[in-house]
Amino acid sequence: MVSEKVRPGLKGQRQVLVCEHNVAGHVGKFSTPSMIGLMEGAAIQAVHEYLEEGQTSVGFEVNVRHLAPADIGATITANAELVEVDRNRLNFRVEAFDGERKIGEGTHRRAVISTNP
Repeated sequence: MVSEKVRPGLKGQRQVLVCEHNVAGHVGKFSTPSMIGLMEGAAIQAVHEYLEEGQTSVGFEVNVRHLAPADIGATITANAELVEVDRNRLNFRVEAFDGERKIGEGTHRRAVISTNP
């Protein structure tokens, strides 16, 4: 069961500097997989401290659009907001920005599971 502390409105944020390690090599721009990972990290950050001992969350669905490129040297910020809790399933709205410019948006779903065998 998910703690009552895990409720809609919780928010998380992650940032990363675009560098040679997170670009799509053929275009030299921030890669879609890197953006998705950053969004997932923001969702984890939103709820992690509210999970019970012996619980974690795992992603099981990502539905995002990569709207615009970002160059090496840019700082990308991903935001996640928990919008729904359905039993052990968490639904997030996610966005990514290069400064004020939105470069990605969508939804992400995670499930709260036990880490105990």
